[in-house]
Amino acid sequence: MADRLTLGVAARLSRYLQVLTQAKKMGKSSISSQAISEYTGVNPTQIRRDLSGFGKFGKRGVGYDIDSLIEQIRKILRTSGQHNIALFGAGHLGQAIATSSVFADHGFRIAYIFDVDQSKVGMPVGELTVKPYSELGDVLTDSGVEVGVLAVPGSAAQQVADDLVAGGVQIIFNYSDALLTVPSDVTVHTSSPAVDLLHALYFYLT
Repeated sequence: MADRLTLGVAARLSRYLQVLTQAKKMGKSSISSQAISEYTGVNPTQIRRDLSGFGKFGKRGVGYDIDSLIEQIRKILRTSGQHNIALFGAGHLGQAIATSSVFADHGFRIAYIFDVDQSKVGMPVGELTVKPYSELGDVLTDSGVEVGVLAVPGSAAQQVADDLVAGGVQIIFNYSDALLTVPSDVTVHTSSPAVDLLHALYFYLT
């Protein structure tokens, strides 16, 4: 089913999943398409159309059962299992990522955190202990890491990406400002708060 998703549908389903997960943490058990729309900016009709393409999830006048819809969207996006992450960089940003519930809420487990700074190696970060970067090759061989998250300076990001690709990792989430060069079968998502703010500011001003 996920093979037939367009990029637009996949992106919107991911946004719906984020809203549903937060609503569940707030103690809600059901939610309407109108409420999802208010948090995502997606038209309620589009939301209902997206979801109805995969089955009948909601009830008129009641809305969607949050637990059920979370489970179904995760199946559609093929994220219903647990996926291991290797995090790079144990600075302020890396520590914030490692101790946040954002990834865990969606079935991602930060299994390892690496740094080249020997003063950080061995340091506890949440439930993890910072590993030396020199151990990356062995970890990738044995651990089943599927995603690499880069919270490193831009000058170091390409080398980390190269090492991840060499180790078989095909999904890289890049928090640095580097423009990464990777093979065509590797997916890179670069997250930039500044770009997001520019996008929001554009729509505010226009």
